[in-house]
Amino acid sequence: MFCQRYFTKVNSSFCKLVQVLRTEYTVDFRSVQTSVSVWNGNTTDPERINLFFDNEVQDLLKKLTRKDLNFVFRSRKMGQKLEPPEYKFMTTEQLEKKYKEIEKDADIILQMPPVVPLRKEIDVTLSNDPALMGYQSDKLVFTDISFGKTERNRMIVVRDEKGNLRKATWEERNRLNQIYFPRPGREVRVPSMFKEEFLKPILDRGDYEFILDRACIQFEPDDPMYQRITRTTYDHIDINQAYNVLRSTRHFGPLVYYLVNENKIDDLLLENLQSDRLEDACWLVSLYYIINPLAKRKQCVTGDECSFVKEFIEDYSKKKSVLKLALKAYSDVKRSQELQASQ
Repeated sequence: MFCQRYFTKVNSSFCKLVQVLRTEYTVDFRSVQTSVSVWNGNTTDPERINLFFDNEVQDLLKKLTRKDLNFVFRSRKMGQKLEPPEYKFMTTEQLEKKYKEIEKDADIILQMPPVVPLRKEIDVTLSNDPALMGYQSDKLVFTDISFGKTERNRMIVVRDEKGNLRKATWEERNRLNQIYFPRPGREVRVPSMFKEEFLKPILDRGDYEFILDRACIQFEPDDPMYQRITRTTYDHIDINQAYNVLRSTRHFGPLVYYLVNENKIDDLLLENLQSDRLEDACWLVSLYYIINPLAKRKQCVTGDECSFVKEFIEDYSKKKSVLKLALKAYSDVKRSQELQASQ
């Protein structure tokens, strides 16, 4: 155990503190740990729990991400010096092996941030010692820095000015963990860029990937601040139909999942049809049927994709007229191309 501030007097209260830490805290802390389950807005439908981690859902999200190797390995302005390119002569076998390695590296880069529920606030008082009230004008923080502890199960307690011994809040835990076990890129205090007045100009510039990458470094997925920032970013993307900015990045899957979960896929579906992505439109509709159990689930048949999308538009779309026109325009163009090819 490590104490940030040192008691000048050793009394019975300190002995009581040690006793409480050895007994109550190690047992009660298990209630703080959060289970990994899917965030799904205000719904409490048990059928929608853990759907983000469902194999079929993950497969569809990865397909919709569209792994473009040129985009994945593009040079980004990250404030680091770029390494000069290296040229090699390879045999066909060596080249194929290298391509497989690149594919694996791309899969790692495109690994999606998890979508989990909001964590519960920590409000647990372990002991109340009125004799210590006013003894110190500052809080005393006790942190277990033993080897092998994680950020979740590390024991951190606070003795406040009123003499109460309580478990540290999430904000206090984050700061203490970052002080003793710093993560590269994460700051002890929340960066100013995440404040609303500074976040809006960055969103207006379209730096969505930068915001989401920075949020992943600074916050845990179940942090209310993280989920507020991601939802704000996703909504801004949806309003401006800037989906292509995140396509082929690790954030496109969570973006699509959020839109499907909030029943906001009409604009994304429209973008798919207008950009000749009928296959993506079918995957998007299939994902909608999986995540929304109230919708009558249907299967997309190869060669009948337009009918599959058309049925969704007629039954569940909020922008039927616009989507029907886009689907008709897509069908007309394809029909015209087929006629020209047959001549």
